[in-house]
Amino acid sequence: MMTTFSPQQWNDFIRIVKEEVKPATGCTEPIALALAAATATTYLSGLPQRVEAWVSPNLMKNAMGVTVPGSGMKGLPVAAVLGAICGDAKAGLKVLHTVTSQDVLTAQDWMRQGKVAVNLQPDCTESLYARARVFFENEHATVTITGDHTRITAIEKGSEVVFKLSKGSQCDDSASLQAYFSSVTLTQIVECIDAVPINDIDFIVEAAEINNELSLEGLRHDWGLHIGASLMRQRSRHLIGDDILSSILIRTAAASDARMGGAALPAMSNSGSGNQGIAATMPVVVVAEHLGAGRERLCRALMLSHLTAIYIHSKLPKLSALCAATTASMGAAAGMAWLLGGESKVILMAINSMVGDISGMICDGASNSCAMKVSTGAVSAWKAVLMALDGTSVLGSDGIVCDNVEESLNNLTSLASHAMRHTDTQVIEMMLLKKHSLISSC
Repeated sequence: MMTTFSPQQWNDFIRIVKEEVKPATGCTEPIALALAAATATTYLSGLPQRVEAWVSPNLMKNAMGVTVPGSGMKGLPVAAVLGAICGDAKAGLKVLHTVTSQDVLTAQDWMRQGKVAVNLQPDCTESLYARARVFFENEHATVTITGDHTRITAIEKGSEVVFKLSKGSQCDDSASLQAYFSSVTLTQIVECIDAVPINDIDFIVEAAEINNELSLEGLRHDWGLHIGASLMRQRSRHLIGDDILSSILIRTAAASDARMGGAALPAMSNSGSGNQGIAATMPVVVVAEHLGAGRERLCRALMLSHLTAIYIHSKLPKLSALCAATTASMGAAAGMAWLLGGESKVILMAINSMVGDISGMICDGASNSCAMKVSTGAVSAWKAVLMALDGTSVLGSDGIVCDNVEESLNNLTSLASHAMRHTDTQVIEMMLLKKHSLISSC
């Protein structure tokens, strides 16, 4: 097969995957604030005594309903407190891996005493913005994260600026990825996966190991909405079939159940999201196991899935009204189709069908119900793959779908980047109104 890529290009692909696919403990929006608080604490001369924080509306949306790992509690205040009192500032997205039961009691005490305040950042233009100010006696330190969940752009100790990202570095990682992928096609990605030396991508098997362990945890206990565990029980009652589709659905949902329910285990994330990492990983793992695929084929399929998910997500805002578990599931469709012997045409057909299937799913914040969306994406991916293997896909005459999959993806991501901004604003307004109503009724 004639290729249209170079060894340098696959080196770029590998570097990007290593940067965008990494372990994260807990939902990454509250984790970003926890990381800011933990980092600020390192600039104090004593133990923290209170914390104030400011976040963007999108970050607030994605953190209101999610359980912070190891705490059993939801929301940004607990993430800010735990980051300040016990967070590991050097651990990145695993900043809260050190939480103990005593830390949780201390966090509860802080919140009862009003020692934590989280506010919306006025006139915030960043979709991902978190700023934490931690106090000790007359001291305070402030850390700001923007553009990416671990991208610290400013550190202040009192009125002294310790660090500020230079103007030449202000372009965030998502913008850089968008610029890079503007000259890349999905066909090139597929061709690269077939040719890249296996030793160069063997690292990606860690995604299968980490997310599979999270899935097993979701089946062992009733985390979150326990969708995976519930469906497993219903399968034993013969209310759903014991087949590959139900396995994809159950094991993918179970991993998201555990993550969103607060299990103190990491997820292998994709594009800054654990759910996207789960969506891009677990369906591929299930199909690989079903086929008896070896380690090399699993690695290539996972690399294709995660790279495809990153490629599509690079066309989106970091946070938006579009549920990005759906685009990550398009990566899973690519990986599953490849495992089943589908060539580039089949893979592109499957992705195109998904654009015509679940492109309208909104993101209404991170919560236990994310496992529903993740499982819906997995089922859509499998359905689209089976259609493509049979030579069927959504036609270019249908809706926003075009005959060229790149144009279909551009239409989808354009909706998220422009028209759905109003949707995002209205969703956030609804969620904040609901939050205020709940507080008023207490």
